[in-house]
Amino acid sequence: MDVLERLKKLQNEYGWSDYRIAKEAGLSQGTVSNCYKRNTIPNIYTLEAICKGFGITLSQFFAENDLVELTPELFELFTNWAKLSEEKKKVLMQVIKFST
Repeated sequence: MDVLERLKKLQNEYGWSDYRIAKEAGLSQGTVSNCYKRNTIPNIYTLEAICKGFGITLSQFFAENDLVELTPELFELFTNWAKLSEEKKKVLMQVIKFST
């Protein structure tokens, strides 16, 4: 994935200027603008701040598909899922398939 291309896509989707991204991320406008001007990938701390500004996680930033919000309910579901045995996971998947 091209990080700068992804940033530009988010910027266009939100309709934000470099200044707005910087403001929301708590960064200087120069930091954001220089990524594009110099065609350099921001370091992980800068990228994380930018993601927070957009209200997304780094995982969501790097997701290849649509962004999925990990709500507290989903977090609880995934946490409990990880604790299940393989047999219990199979049974639960059957219940979900028949319920939808």
